[in-house]
Amino acid sequence: METTVLIVPGLRDHVAEHWQTLLAAELPRVRTVPPLEQDRLSCAARVEALDRALSTIEGPVVLVAHSAGVMMVAHWAQRCRRAIKGALLAAPADVETPFPAPYPTTEELRAHGWLPIPRARLPFPSILAASENDPLASFDRAAGLARDWGSRLVNIGAAGHLNPASGFGPWPQAKAFIDELDRELADQPG
Repeated sequence: METTVLIVPGLRDHVAEHWQTLLAAELPRVRTVPPLEQDRLSCAARVEALDRALSTIEGPVVLVAHSAGVMMVAHWAQRCRRAIKGALLAAPADVETPFPAPYPTTEELRAHGWLPIPRARLPFPSILAASENDPLASFDRAAGLARDWGSRLVNIGAAGHLNPASGFGPWPQAKAFIDELDRELADQPG
C-alpha cells in the first residue's frame, strides 16, 4: 500500500506560499490537518485534530510537520496508538523560550498546554531539520530536541524559520527527506 503524507501545519495553519502548502500540491497521496475553528491556541485541540486526521487514513503514513506542528507531533506521540512510518520535523518552535512579537507568549503557551516540551524518544523514525538562525528556536535547542527524540538532525543552514517571511516558498529538500523516511522501513528486513 502506498504511503500517505500528512501535513501538520503550525499555529498559523495554512499559508498559500508556504513550502508545506506547495508540497501538498505536488504529492500524489497527501492530506493536511485542517485548521481549527475554535480553541486555536489549545495544544490538546491541535493534538486531537492531528489524531482525527490520522484516523481517516488507511495504510502507512509519513508526517510532515513545521514549527508548532512539530510540537503537536511530539505531544501526540506520547499517547499514539497508530503506527507511523516516519516524520519530517522542520523548524521546531521552541515553546519553552520566549518568542518575538507577535507570536504567543510563553505564559499563553503554558496556559494552553504546550509546556513542557515532551522529551521522550519518538516511537517512529524522524528527521529534524533545523536552521542556524531560526528566531523561534536556536540551533542548539533544536539539536537537543533531535537528540531526545532520537531524530536524525539535519542543519539546513541560515534558513530563518523556513517560512515565507524568511524567503522560503518551495523547499525541494522536503521531498528527499520524505522519500528517505518512506524507504527506511521498506529497507529493513522483515
